[in-house]
Amino acid sequence: MNKKVAFYTLGCKLNYSETSTLGRLFSNAGFDTVDFTNKPDVFVINTCSVTENADKKCKKVVKEALKVSPNAYITIVGCYAQLKPTEIAEIPGVDMVLGAAEKFQIIDHISDLTKKPKAVVYNQPVSEANEFVPAYSFGDRTRTFLKVQDGCDYSCSFCTIPLARGASRSDTIGNVIEQAKQIAASGVKEIVLTGVNLGDFGIINGKRENKFFDLVKALDEVEGIDRIRISSIEPNLLTDEIIEFVAASKRFMPHFHIPLQSGSNKILSLMRRRYKRELYVDRVAKIKQLMPDCCIGVDVIVGFPNETREDFIDTYNFLNSLDISYLHVFTYSERENTLAAEMDGVVPGSTRADRSKMLHILSDKKRRAFYETQLGRTEEVLFEGDIKEGFMHGFTRNYVKVKTKFDPVLVNELIAVRLANVSFDGDVEITESEEILVH
Repeated sequence: MNKKVAFYTLGCKLNYSETSTLGRLFSNAGFDTVDFTNKPDVFVINTCSVTENADKKCKKVVKEALKVSPNAYITIVGCYAQLKPTEIAEIPGVDMVLGAAEKFQIIDHISDLTKKPKAVVYNQPVSEANEFVPAYSFGDRTRTFLKVQDGCDYSCSFCTIPLARGASRSDTIGNVIEQAKQIAASGVKEIVLTGVNLGDFGIINGKRENKFFDLVKALDEVEGIDRIRISSIEPNLLTDEIIEFVAASKRFMPHFHIPLQSGSNKILSLMRRRYKRELYVDRVAKIKQLMPDCCIGVDVIVGFPNETREDFIDTYNFLNSLDISYLHVFTYSERENTLAAEMDGVVPGSTRADRSKMLHILSDKKRRAFYETQLGRTEEVLFEGDIKEGFMHGFTRNYVKVKTKFDPVLVNELIAVRLANVSFDGDVEITESEEILVH
């Protein structure tokens, strides 16, 4: 019988795409991929280290893995593994730690599954992680996360990602197009483009060969993919030509996720962000001018050092005034080896929590208000196969989450539906009396 491997992924869409690539490596080596609870011989835990909580989650997953299969070989990869390999190696039950430059050679390192008294660590300096390794998620018939860029040359004062993933580097446009064609041939209808700093796409072997806009134009010509989404793009890299192209495209969806982090120019400067809030206002206005129904998501951090009550209220009012659709709220946590961790003006934990709660409430209000503007419209929804309490879900082109009673015929189908009302849990419902038109 083949050995069994199970994967657990923490963090971003990029991690999910890379986990799928690791899965294909194990499959080619003769392993069977199984669920976490199916007593695997090997666990691979792909970690994140954006927040302190992500580190704690890694330790908890290791503990639960040992309960499921006490003799399993446990390997840790990902950002946390690059940043704190020694700390991870000391977690009881961990057998191997692979850094950023080593994780895609995992099969070479994992030939001996004998558990030893001390974990082995393969972790070169992050400067050695200079090769781009393609990746895309697999297993969801509806949507695939396609990695096109890795690493980051920015130096935001709160961020460890450059330390964990290295310098900005990208795939070639030709390789991305070939992968998109493979994905299309598999029956997947939506591609989500992912990267650490997606808008910085185009750096190959340390030199800029092209721009993200060049990739967008090329992907728009790929037959067989109905939808393409841009996962997240910095406001200073979201150009007019990208916005204008998306507005006219049939494949690129009217949906942008644009990190803001703070609505205070003082805090943006301390964060070493590469824009001021005035540029953000301009980007939102440009999008809404060309795509009035476009969904706009926003990342924001609360409790950054020196964020006074006035600074937070400034951010709150700024976000409230913007024509945006939802927020991803992050509570600031100190990360070793970052400039922010050495700053004075530490905001108490309880204050951070209060501010986070306020912005979560604002996000709920923004999302509901956006959804309510869409009611009564007939929109195409791409339905997914997951069932929750007898319902299935899907998303419109502009990322309105829709639910209806589960029907297996609808899975991975683009369905034209009339958006009826916003449910108590915040999703948009289709009333039973509404006709579902299958294209």
